[in-house]
Amino acid sequence: EHTDYGVLTILKQDECGGLQVKNRDNHWIDAPPVPESFVINIGDMLEKMTAGLYRSTPHRVRITHGDRDRLSFPFFFDPAFDATVAPVKLPASLMDAAHIERSNDGYVRWDGARVEDFAGTYRDYLLPKVSKVFPDLAKSTA
Repeated sequence: EHTDYGVLTILKQDECGGLQVKNRDNHWIDAPPVPESFVINIGDMLEKMTAGLYRSTPHRVRITHGDRDRLSFPFFFDPAFDATVAPVKLPASLMDAAHIERSNDGYVRWDGARVEDFAGTYRDYLLPKVSKVFPDLAKSTA
């Protein structure tokens, strides 16, 4: 289970499927391939920029066809590495509605983090997360 770190991910998946997303009731639901379509995932930075109005999409892949490879083609729309990521000004009516909904839903991110609490550049956000999987990456970008 994970969320994408950037703003948006546009994903083309093959007919194998296996993609699942977590809904607001904390249940996994299938996101089966739809011919001639794309899956759009909201990323952590859009969650940050909208102060949580739009939440990043927890997702995972389950192997459904063990006899063949699954192919997916993501396009990650991310901020510049040194861009400071901050909330954008949204209409008060949207923010009020989001605050009421969020305060009542018991939402907890998969990693326990609160994206709204992050302050800094995209690099500051991304490197600690990615370096858990690729420890040498942080060293090579210093």
